[in-house]
Amino acid sequence: QEYLEFRKERSRMLLSRRNQLLLEFSFWNEPLPRQGPNIYELRTYKLKPGTMIEWGNNWARAIKYRQENQEAVGGFFSQIGELYVVHHLWAYRDLQSRAETRNAAWSKRGWDENVYYTMPLIRTMESRIMIPLKISPLQ
Repeated sequence: QEYLEFRKERSRMLLSRRNQLLLEFSFWNEPLPRQGPNIYELRTYKLKPGTMIEWGNNWARAIKYRQENQEAVGGFFSQIGELYVVHHLWAYRDLQSRAETRNAAWSKRGWDENVYYTMPLIRTMESRIMIPLKISPLQ
């Protein structure tokens, strides 16, 4: 009974919902439990139709520029739901280390080429900062 009341109350707060079935890019690390504390950035890219293979090929080369601090958690693409959507999940100690890590990528030869070739493939970009719950294996 309590659960039914919760669902009824929740439905009044829910404005929209969307679901996706995602597959992992083969060149990304598999998401594994992490020691914290960390914050996470979920970057979402909506690509132009027909550009997923080109995106994946560029990122297969570019991911090496973002591995030094173990910040690359996972990379996924939509298989069901809204198509041509890519999600990258990154881990950082805090917002300062995020800024430092992202800025340091620009000093690595080849990173600018990745950005140059992938930017035209993107329709929209979104970034969210997330703090894990105590029960999350990603701390």
